Amino acid sequence: MRNLDAFFSAQSIAIIGVSRDTMKVGHIIFRNFIDAEYSGKVFPVNPNATLILNKKAYHSVLQIPEKIDLAIVAVPAEFVPIVVDECGKKKIENLIVITSGFKEMGNYALDKKLLSLIKKYRMNLIGPNCLGTFDSYTKLDSLFLPRYRLKRPKEGGLSFVCQSGAVGSSILDMATKEGYGFAKFISYGNAMDVDESDLIEYLGSDEKTRVICLYLEGIGDGRKFIDIAKKVSKKKPIIAIKAGKTKEGSRATLSHTGSLAGTAEVYSGIFRQTGILEVSSLGDMFETAKMLEKCMQPKGERVMVITNGGGYGILATDATINNGMHLAEISKESKKVMKKLLPAIALENPIDLLGDATTEGYKHALSIAINDKGVDIILLVVLYQTPLVTTDIVDIIIEANDMKKKPIIVVSAGGEFTDVLKSTLEANNIPNYTFPENAVRAIRHLVGYYKK
Repeated sequence: MRNLDAFFSAQSIAIIGVSRDTMKVGHIIFRNFIDAEYSGKVFPVNPNATLILNKKAYHSVLQIPEKIDLAIVAVPAEFVPIVVDECGKKKIENLIVITSGFKEMGNYALDKKLLSLIKKYRMNLIGPNCLGTFDSYTKLDSLFLPRYRLKRPKEGGLSFVCQSGAVGSSILDMATKEGYGFAKFISYGNAMDVDESDLIEYLGSDEKTRVICLYLEGIGDGRKFIDIAKKVSKKKPIIAIKAGKTKEGSRATLSHTGSLAGTAEVYSGIFRQTGILEVSSLGDMFETAKMLEKCMQPKGERVMVITNGGGYGILATDATINNGMHLAEISKESKKVMKKLLPAIALENPIDLLGDATTEGYKHALSIAINDKGVDIILLVVLYQTPLVTTDIVDIIIEANDMKKKPIIVVSAGGEFTDVLKSTLEANNIPNYTFPENAVRAIRHLVGYYKK
């Protein structure tokens, strides 16, 4: 496995192409390191400046008096080979080349020149044509988007490997707003050297990463990808979305990162063969990731729906069947207990606690479902707007989940009041969804991962 630690925890970093112009890419990257109060040493490089943001600037990496673990290159494409050659002479082993203008633009001669230098000096390269890397634990941040425009995510267990910088940045922004926690984010662009397979392999051994999310436009080395993905998917879930499945999308992919997209059927076959969970949308990807990060392994696929809204119960029931899973059936003993504790409800699945549901009623229904051997997964629909459901319901759900007997997934539908309770549940590792269909799709992937 390639040692990629420097891309996430380098102790000395050279940023090459740091302009005094606050709108330039290099300046923004340097500013992000300062604003994040990065613990390592960061050296700005600019041949025409001696001081940038009150920090000493160097005319070349060769002038920096210390060993450099990582260089981030943000100079115009025609100057990249010159800079990389200097990095090689400086014995810098790891590079992120942010600059675009290589094979994705049809500039194959420049592409070939850069690749030959990488091989000559035996460097690890992420890029070119990328955003680079972000680590929420170390705060290493090479993204050239200002922190006031793109909020960085909190610490968590998701790592996102993304070929497209634009997709990656927008998803990172939205996921941060929704409260997702990230371990690492990698935009790898043209994948000239370090590719998706290398990154998956590295994250497979990363202690902070619990779930790997993968946005692909193309795979460079199919055999390598299959071999690595097979091994890693046995250790932790990999969720993938493949872009460029249509003929038109394939053409767009070639001009975006210079990747050959391939057919949808081939990629779907590779994902099945390697144990990767394929999703059809980015929203589905992160809803599935949340499920896999927070939920324990279910013993089967029998789902018990508990609700205080009949319509939501019906939607959850239909979604369960349509996603190839089964509705749980509780035992006669459980039905006797339920009839005694909850005499007014139907003893079926879904368990509909009705509009006058109480917090105590939810507690009883949860207890029955948790202790019944015929139930593998509990899908709990809570409409917090009903007056007899108090905020104590949150503590009851958390206590039930802490027993770690079965996965508990919550559908929390509502506005601002709901969001407050929802965020408390999420903070206690209980996945929440706005709609039953979204929750059930994610449950299907949870079952599918552990079933393989």
